[in-house]
Amino acid sequence: MNNKEITLKDLSDPHELSRLSIPQCDKLCGEIRENIIRTVMKNGGHLSSNLGTVELTVAIHRVFRSPADKIVWDVGHQAYTHKLLTGRYDDFSLLRKNGGISGFCRPSESEHDAFISGHSSTSISAALGMAEAMRLNGDRHHAVAVIGDGAFTGGLAYEGLNNAGKSNNNLIVILNHNDMSISKNVGAFARYLTSIRGNTAYLNAKKKIEYILGNTPFVGEPIKKVIQTSKSALKSVLYHSTMFEDMGFVYLGPIDGHNISELEDALRAAKKLHRPVFVHVNTVKGKGFRPAEINPGAFHAIPSCGYRKSNPNNDVTDSFSETAGKTLCRLAEKNPEICAITAAMKYATGLQYFSAKYPERFFDVGIAEQHAVTFAAGLAKGGRLPFFAVYSSFLQRSYDQLIHDASIDKVHMVLGIDRAGFVGEDGETHQGLLDVPMLLTIPGVTVYSPSTYRELEMCIESAFFGTDGVAAVRYPKDCEKVTFGAEDTDSFIITENGSRKLTISYGRIVHNLYAAAESTECDVMKLVKIYPIDKQIIELCMNYDEIYFFEEGSRHGGAAEHLLTELYGNGYRGKFVITAVDGFAKQASLSECLDKYSLSEAKMIKILNNCAEERIET
Repeated sequence: MNNKEITLKDLSDPHELSRLSIPQCDKLCGEIRENIIRTVMKNGGHLSSNLGTVELTVAIHRVFRSPADKIVWDVGHQAYTHKLLTGRYDDFSLLRKNGGISGFCRPSESEHDAFISGHSSTSISAALGMAEAMRLNGDRHHAVAVIGDGAFTGGLAYEGLNNAGKSNNNLIVILNHNDMSISKNVGAFARYLTSIRGNTAYLNAKKKIEYILGNTPFVGEPIKKVIQTSKSALKSVLYHSTMFEDMGFVYLGPIDGHNISELEDALRAAKKLHRPVFVHVNTVKGKGFRPAEINPGAFHAIPSCGYRKSNPNNDVTDSFSETAGKTLCRLAEKNPEICAITAAMKYATGLQYFSAKYPERFFDVGIAEQHAVTFAAGLAKGGRLPFFAVYSSFLQRSYDQLIHDASIDKVHMVLGIDRAGFVGEDGETHQGLLDVPMLLTIPGVTVYSPSTYRELEMCIESAFFGTDGVAAVRYPKDCEKVTFGAEDTDSFIITENGSRKLTISYGRIVHNLYAAAESTECDVMKLVKIYPIDKQIIELCMNYDEIYFFEEGSRHGGAAEHLLTELYGNGYRGKFVITAVDGFAKQASLSECLDKYSLSEAKMIKILNNCAEERIET
């Protein structure tokens, strides 16, 4: 195989990589980059992170034998090369498309995807569990966790490290260090990694000390063993232990993440040790594509419509996210107690305006949603008014903190829940369909879901100054779409056409409902404050023979089910039909998602005309 030209499509199995020469591998890496750039620019997806891990991925698959060796990719947004090398080359053109392959790792998609991914900081814990299971099964293969320095700002990574270092398992943690997550990394650990990243003299000095001591007759070897096993000041001076070694790992690095030979040497050494090893790899985010190297943040995630040169992490300036950020600035100008918090998503959630105007009141806590909520609770207890802007699917990580640290003590904070509802091509791990059922289980929480920019402004102001305890304002990823004449409100509005049939919805899909109800002559109720349920809403609903509730969220535990419970408790015995989402929604465009779950205008009309099979009748 070494004597002929090898292309990416010739590789049917990752094991074949071991038969290639280094020059062939280098050429293959160039082809991989071209394929990734071409596909992501067309389909959308994560570009910079994947371009930075091409050589690293090739080296991993040359040293380890997947799927017997378990490769766990943190977040999975850096695993496109892994997909191309593990039998998905022919399907790669359908990346993030309806019916195609996911933009993240999915075990249901390939045996080479050892663990599901989409959220950060999970890889070390998952890989440790796999390594422990293999040890118990008498399996000598390895578990390999590949994690970026951005994911290391999440607390779960440290919980995994704390347990992994003392495990004595065949576990290798590879740190892909590029100084970036989505925005520039923040915090003490980012500074610590940067100090190691630039300290190539450390590894050279360590090797030199070992060589001199190992070759000094009689006294050298004993001293070497004492230094290696001690916790003395002598070790700190001569051997310069890193925090990873202090936690029980063998530390190897820093390694040039774009040099396949160096990577292989380090990974083979780690493999032979048969104990927890930490391999520190330096990479360039966006490597091989000059615009992405210069501005990796701008090319972190490319929308399906292609790259735009505006906001680097939010592809449109006219959006709910931008409106939320600007509204917060306006309110903060009048109220100095308002503070803003992000979990490494400043641009994506529209908080760049606040951070520029009020830097002393802006806090980026890194990828640490649990900490963000408890930190916000602490700010609130100190008399401040915190606003935590967070993606719907990432808020899930803070459920315990919302209950224990905020709601029990009626701490007042505002959650700006971005990407509520379908997000489309990012798939199951990112769809914002579960925040409503989650929040509605917590006593004392107020939830708003506006459908226009003006309503969003009203709801943020009401959440700050018209509620107590935890208040949440949820809004979608996209732009405002006003197609009806109903006035804006932060409560609810009913539009009556003299019908005995009432339709109800909230958020983005209200626009579809108004259009569908107009053609079927149904009455329409638009909810904006969806919880707690206003008593007047119950009274109005009791007057209808049929009620149709359309919800862009989970059916189980959603706003529709809560309204149904209240109505039946008040003696309602009419027809109540819920149209919502059951289960997890896979990747597809927004319009495809809405149509699939009968939330498009056309599907709503069918249901209202009682001729759609999709309806769920209660």
